[in-house]
Amino acid sequence: MRLSIDPRSTVPPYEQLRLAVISQVRTGQLIAGTKLPTVRALAVQLDLAPNTVARAYRELEQDGVLETRGRHGSFIATSGDPTRDAAGRAATDYLATIRRLGLPDSDVLGFVEAALNASWAARARDSR
Repeated sequence: MRLSIDPRSTVPPYEQLRLAVISQVRTGQLIAGTKLPTVRALAVQLDLAPNTVARAYRELEQDGVLETRGRHGSFIATSGDPTRDAAGRAATDYLATIRRLGLPDSDVLGFVEAALNASWAARARDSR
């Protein structure tokens, strides 16, 4: 998640953060199930007061963009489309698995393309 806050903007920092998260959800950069940094971690990253980040998170939760799962943290909420949400969670889990295995992010798409090619080849064989 790449965010930046413009300290010279007339828009308050919490609102800049809220709008940035919403924008990334709309563009698909943040998908259902994506875990967000803790309030403190994001505050340090953006050089903001923790209360500023907490306010943005609270408002995002009220808007239905975030869901807080207690000690597990804050996550991008479901979109209302269960198939897209399941796909988003699967993609998030897949990336976490690749990273746990110590493989570089650059390998992610290669594995997906190989799986797609194998699937298409199997379909072609089955339809003969």
